[in-house]
Amino acid sequence: MDMTEEELACRKKVMIAIDESECSHYALKWVLDNLHDSLSTSSLIIFTVQSIADFSYLPAASPGSARMFCPPSTNIELIKSVQEHQKKVALALLEKAKGICASQGVIAETITEVGDPKEAICHAVDNLNIDLLILGSHGRGALKRAVLGSVSNYCVHNSKCPVLVVKKQGNKV
Repeated sequence: MDMTEEELACRKKVMIAIDESECSHYALKWVLDNLHDSLSTSSLIIFTVQSIADFSYLPAASPGSARMFCPPSTNIELIKSVQEHQKKVALALLEKAKGICASQGVIAETITEVGDPKEAICHAVDNLNIDLLILGSHGRGALKRAVLGSVSNYCVHNSKCPVLVVKKQGNKV
């Protein structure tokens, strides 16, 4: 059954943001198990973010000694290598998630971006006109959330669509 462009435009857009964590994998499985019927009438987008690597430590040595042990071209090569590795990891993660969806009969689109995860997710929600954002919860305690920050908390407060946070049973509040 082929859909017309108008029918496709009327479909709700659901985006699940994932990373390599167990809680993201759990959230994806939970969505497929509990929202399967809803997904059949929606467009599912699986989204991941390639974090920006911190290379501020590279030029830490004095200019003379830095050139002697690590020429500037090596720094650029290292940065490119790390970025390529992050992209490969992100694409492999998305393909695995897409395969899990396909095994449940759900067709998903995959997207990856580079940046700060919480900001990139909210930006994608806006740009893609997402109707529902789904995230897994890492289950960090209040102290860890205060120190490390929480992507799900940021998205709940800054996303322009409803946000469903899937918490694995046994995770702290």
